[in-house]
Amino acid sequence: MKKIRFFLFMLICLVLQSFIFTSTPASAADLECALQPIERYQAKDYSHLFGTLNGLSENQLRQHYTLYTGYINRINAINEEIKEEIEETETEKDVTEDIEFRGLMVEKSFNNNGMILHELYFSNLTPRQTQPSQTFTTLINRDFGSYQKYIANLRKNAEISRGWVITAYNCRDGKIHNYIIDSHDLHVPVHVRPLLVMDVWEHAYMIDYGINRDKYIDAFFRNVDWQTVSQRLETAISTK
Repeated sequence: MKKIRFFLFMLICLVLQSFIFTSTPASAADLECALQPIERYQAKDYSHLFGTLNGLSENQLRQHYTLYTGYINRINAINEEIKEEIEETETEKDVTEDIEFRGLMVEKSFNNNGMILHELYFSNLTPRQTQPSQTFTTLINRDFGSYQKYIANLRKNAEISRGWVITAYNCRDGKIHNYIIDSHDLHVPVHVRPLLVMDVWEHAYMIDYGINRDKYIDAFFRNVDWQTVSQRLETAISTK
């Protein structure tokens, strides 16, 4: 009887452990494809971050979140405009209309990426103290030489980028790289899976640090959710 109770106890522990590590909010879910078509984007809720992060004030985060919702509103409007354009049956081409349509399509890429990058950014922030997984650490040591060298290289990228810095898993070579994205739609690498996303536009830190980006970078590193970063890597490896 004791053996049966012990077996049941261990089984329950394994189930609970599985639940804890597979249902953590804001993990790899932000990289998964939608199961059903989405007609209009809805802003994700990151209010749990407001007033909880070390070195990023509630006011800073609220203003940043408002900017993010602007991308949501604009991409929805753009998609409606494009839908109307597709439904038109005019046969004659107007040069002015073509120029306007090109501008609309360029704006679509800009706002789509602005939306997604901000979601990845907010999702890899947490007030909790977390540690990278063994898998992440092993690959970082392999591809950068050491964790310290990786962080130093990431910081250097953050200092020179005009917009974003991402650590990503490159599906082409199976390695982890750091990349800079100067604008939402400029220098965006393809066939890579973002693992860590840092916003280095001035709007991400101006309220708290003025033009002192170095202090903001320090604050960012204090709030990285390495568990989420590690889970993104696991997803990237399993779905490459």
